[in-house]
Amino acid sequence: MPENPNATTTHPRTVALLGGGVIGGGWAARFILNGVNVRLYDPASNAVEYVQKVLANARRAYQRLTDAPLPTEGALTLLDSVEDAVRDVDLVQESAPERVELKQKLLAAASRAAGPDALICSSTSGFRPSLLQAEMDHPECFLVAHPFQPVYMLPLVELCGGARTAPRMLDRAAAIFRSIGMHPLKVRKEVDGFIANRLGDAISRESLWLVHDDVATLQEIDDAVRYSWGLRRAVMGAYRMADGGEGMRQTIEKWAFKWPWSRLTEKPNMDEAFLDRVAEQADALVKADPIETPTVQKRDDLLVAVLQGLRSQGYGPGETLMRWEQRLRERAPRAQLRDGSGPLLASTIAVPSDWIDVNGHVAESRYLQLCSDATGTVTRYIGIDAEYRSSTGAYYTLETHLCHLGELHAGDRIQVSTQVLGVDDKRLHLFHVITREGGEQPMATGEQMLIHVDAATKRSRPVKGDVRESLWRLAKVHAQLPRPERASASIRLPLSAQAAG
Repeated sequence: MPENPNATTTHPRTVALLGGGVIGGGWAARFILNGVNVRLYDPASNAVEYVQKVLANARRAYQRLTDAPLPTEGALTLLDSVEDAVRDVDLVQESAPERVELKQKLLAAASRAAGPDALICSSTSGFRPSLLQAEMDHPECFLVAHPFQPVYMLPLVELCGGARTAPRMLDRAAAIFRSIGMHPLKVRKEVDGFIANRLGDAISRESLWLVHDDVATLQEIDDAVRYSWGLRRAVMGAYRMADGGEGMRQTIEKWAFKWPWSRLTEKPNMDEAFLDRVAEQADALVKADPIETPTVQKRDDLLVAVLQGLRSQGYGPGETLMRWEQRLRERAPRAQLRDGSGPLLASTIAVPSDWIDVNGHVAESRYLQLCSDATGTVTRYIGIDAEYRSSTGAYYTLETHLCHLGELHAGDRIQVSTQVLGVDDKRLHLFHVITREGGEQPMATGEQMLIHVDAATKRSRPVKGDVRESLWRLAKVHAQLPRPERASASIRLPLSAQAAG
């Protein structure tokens, strides 16, 4: 079901991760980049090194995925025992190998040490929660929270309680995972493999039969999926196109179980000859479509592109991304005045490589984006939030002037400072200066005139209430600053409005 945007958000401070492999490392990256401290237990000698590698890939992907200000990264701490790791944390997430005895042992130890109200989750791909909670002192606090690789990119987490799981724990887990940009899906009843893996297993079985019977190669199967229903299902799901109940009824009557097209109840002979053939095809697939960048980074870049496309439509996983970005902006530290009375400073960001044009420097459209983001810093500073936008209004851009004074390149750390040049009841005149972090020489300037627009009528209307008072206070402070040399007279407010009332 869709996320409830009004649900209570519980953002964790510290989590314990039991296992730092592929899944545990992905969890670590998602939590750390959301400002959550991670206490890791993993006896492997290279556990921290591996998690740091996953974190570096995730950090790179997030720089491409969102322009929202990420919080200060959480700390990663390696602990020598389960007991030390789970002490005084908001969540325990177990991601050990899929061996039931190992998981039961870890979860039992965590339950004893963490206390009677500690939320404990398992990342298991298929074990039922009732089986895993059998040895726990506090089974009511346990549930499965099954993510998907890469955990730091894919938003779905399947939540499944066992026979002794308290329902409130499912709600609590959903709030935590929602706060770090995920889409929690509650599984209605226990079933092996949960939902997504069962669907994936069905496709995998049929794919291997097609290879086994020499109907298709791995390359041809991949092409059949990614050029057809793979795209459609990625953006719409499986049943959005059924046109409601009547359409679904007609689809079932016409197609469901009518044709003997699949062999889902049978398994091909997995002998060495078949495994060799599949391995040979996998090698051929890689050689036929070589990827210049590391495979993990290419995968992340493609996921970023799809998620950003869905975000532009405010749909499905794109809507989840939008909600996460909004939470990031709401949790970001309030912008500060430079030296107590200077321009307003936006958060420092690093220039991602996909901002670069064919000439090797930041594309012009990104300067517009930086100005827009800096304007967002101002509006948040004066108190315009989601409630104000929905009930009262927001500022819309009327005019923007850009002036390019230097070149910015991938990896540069940049900061935007903003000065209010003038206000009246409806208009807001801003001047942005874009510099490298720690530098004084402007790389670009941007000047904007905005107008306050009514939320309901979409017509101009005066700014109201506490927002107006905050804006007037900021404008009076900035009225004492020198007017920037490059500020244009052509978009200047009338003289009577310059001192902000």
